[in-house]
Amino acid sequence: MSKTLIAALYKFVPLEDYEAMREPLKAFCVERDVRGSILLASEGINGTIAGPEEGVCAVLAHLRADPRLAELEHKEAWADRHVFKRMKVRLKQEIVRLAVDGIDPNEIVGRYVKPENWNELISDPDVVVIDTRNDYEFAFGTFERAVNPETQAFREFPDWVRKAVELENKPKVAMFCTGGIRCEKATGLMLKEGFDEVYHLEGGILNYLEKVPEEESLWKGECFVFDDRVSVDHQLEPRWGEWVPEEAKHIINEDTDYEK
Repeated sequence: MSKTLIAALYKFVPLEDYEAMREPLKAFCVERDVRGSILLASEGINGTIAGPEEGVCAVLAHLRADPRLAELEHKEAWADRHVFKRMKVRLKQEIVRLAVDGIDPNEIVGRYVKPENWNELISDPDVVVIDTRNDYEFAFGTFERAVNPETQAFREFPDWVRKAVELENKPKVAMFCTGGIRCEKATGLMLKEGFDEVYHLEGGILNYLEKVPEEESLWKGECFVFDDRVSVDHQLEPRWGEWVPEEAKHIINEDTDYEK
């Protein structure tokens, strides 16, 4: 049985012609049986694609042939079947919607923390650990000591920050999300809100699960992903919805476009 390669990718970079990129990129993917969801905006690109290894690698090479995307990074996982039904390339105002003006990760961002150093940071009692994902994602699994903002969409996060009692008199904040993209903006928001020490997990949960052995891990549960795998375990193996918490059942059959 042929294996399906899954690649999660994003990059904040000015793409003035992002509208013109849409149809050629979609056609390139479809011709190679690559499916998934890609968001394009003037601030960059975000998405997850899957398909035959040769096809996915061709799409990544195609994207990196654009000098603006030459340093595009991605995270890989594998499955024994396709995890998307079709290919979507959509135009958006933001590649991850925070709905706050003036937050540009190329200009203001928190301090990156490598997975190998994450445990020490979040074990510090003076650090508030914040899960920037949505409540149904939190229900699948999260890090020890993590605060759940109980949001349904990322654009609700700024209001939570301004009201959160958990953040009162706590200058040190450690943030995480699935692949890193939400924290790129969330840390910028926190810095603008006056927090001095703002950290975030480099590469997100997926990078942590790949780099940190399970016996040393402070991650508890599974990691929700926005495709037919539903979630992955600590070895990044698909769970295919074998277990779904009550808080997440409403989202499983929705046709998400990855506006997390």
